Amino acid sequence: MFGYTEEQIAQFGLSVGVTAFMLYMVFIILQLARESKAGKFGTFILLLGLGFGLVGFAAKGLIKFFLAGVGE
Repeated sequence: MFGYTEEQIAQFGLSVGVTAFMLYMVFIILQLARESKAGKFGTFILLLGLGFGLVGFAAKGLIKFFLAGVGE
């Protein structure tokens, strides 16, 4: 499609699409904190608790990137 292979489209969707989805999830967490009037500490706890999975997912990608460079 448009001169791109299926692999290139999938890689683009995985990198850009998942990144956009993760940023949207951070927006949802911040909106939740604002609507619940959580304050600074409460917002921090919400970001820490709910955003921890996002950090783990991003760290997994970075670890795979660096380990692939070391192994080759």
